Amino acid sequence: MRVLFTLLLLLFTLSSKAVTWTVSQSGDIKTITAAIQKANNGDTILVRSGHYKEGNIIVNKEIVLLGIDYPIVDGEFKDEVFSVTANNVVIRHFNIINVGISSLKDKAAIGAENAKNLYLADNKIEMAFFGIHLANCKSSLIENNTLTAAAVNESANGNGIHLWKSDNITVKGNTVDGHRDGIYFEFVTNSHIENNVSKNNLRYGLHFMFSHNNEYSRNLFKKNGSGIAVMYSKGVTMRYNRFEENWGASVFGLLLKDISESIIEYNLFLRNTVAIHMENCSRSNFKGNEFRENGWGIQLQASCDDNLFEKNNFIANSFDMGTNGSMTLNTLAGNYWDKYGGYDLNKDGVGDVPFHPVSLYSMIVEKMPTSVMLWRSFLVFLLDRAEKVIPVVTPENLKDEVPVMKPYDISI
Repeated sequence: MRVLFTLLLLLFTLSSKAVTWTVSQSGDIKTITAAIQKANNGDTILVRSGHYKEGNIIVNKEIVLLGIDYPIVDGEFKDEVFSVTANNVVIRHFNIINVGISSLKDKAAIGAENAKNLYLADNKIEMAFFGIHLANCKSSLIENNTLTAAAVNESANGNGIHLWKSDNITVKGNTVDGHRDGIYFEFVTNSHIENNVSKNNLRYGLHFMFSHNNEYSRNLFKKNGSGIAVMYSKGVTMRYNRFEENWGASVFGLLLKDISESIIEYNLFLRNTVAIHMENCSRSNFKGNEFRENGWGIQLQASCDDNLFEKNNFIANSFDMGTNGSMTLNTLAGNYWDKYGGYDLNKDGVGDVPFHPVSLYSMIVEKMPTSVMLWRSFLVFLLDRAEKVIPVVTPENLKDEVPVMKPYDISI
């Protein structure tokens, strides 16, 4: 896709009919809107440093908009700033501020609808209702933008990068801080989200629903209000992401609801209240992940089935795994559990007795959260020991038959 946009820029530049227009507050063309009106498809508009207050700027031609020294484009808390309705539009190197707030329209610093081949890159977006909002768009790249807001409540703040009913979108190298949801997808397919940082958002760092066959890789999701939520989707791939310090009541590192046929591998879950909470999930593989210093490693609800957990590390979690049923239809194989107390007589690196990661106390806490006050008490020690000798409550079939004795070397 990067090659596509490079070729697009070259075509614009080399076209014999292309013209370069310059906007300057001390020049002949003083506004971006005036330059767009003069321009034709394929032209380039250079916008020099300054403070531009033009209301809603309609980009309805196939043009390249380039800021020089990050000109400020100010929505004055009234308008959407750039509204793109044309294909093959480039918007780069602008400082876009003060987007209008509305309960009827999703006003954005850069909004686009029914467009394709967009390149939105290297912009600084501050105090936006929505940062970048794409609706029914295709084959576009959102890259290296910095989006900063100060969300205090959900109704007065929008999402950083919001995509609706779009296909083949790449969201890469962006930093999103202080919005309602950092990155939001709904009805988005065949897209890639990579190397982004989404932190300090009021609700979710990443939130997507009804979005199939998307890949999320090498992103950092940190200190978000409710963690990350992935819902009603299939064919999801999540690799080499970091889920860190998502703390609080009903907060998850990663919430998976109604997810199927997906791959979650080589991710780091560090210091979250719940690393992964799963409901109605099936036929998915969890491999090579590291769960470290979380309250709960995995909350696996009884509604989940046919999932495979293999070669993961569970280290220094309060509870490695919990469930709300006595029968589960999932497979654990070859994981490292730091709470494993078994032995390896033949020295093959695999424990000789199975490991049951669900303790009786974890099931009690699942049903009565206030019982956590008994954590590390002698009573809890006796309950768990008794349950290991004569299992009655914990699911007997949820066990790792081949636990490994040493943690895997997982580099994320």
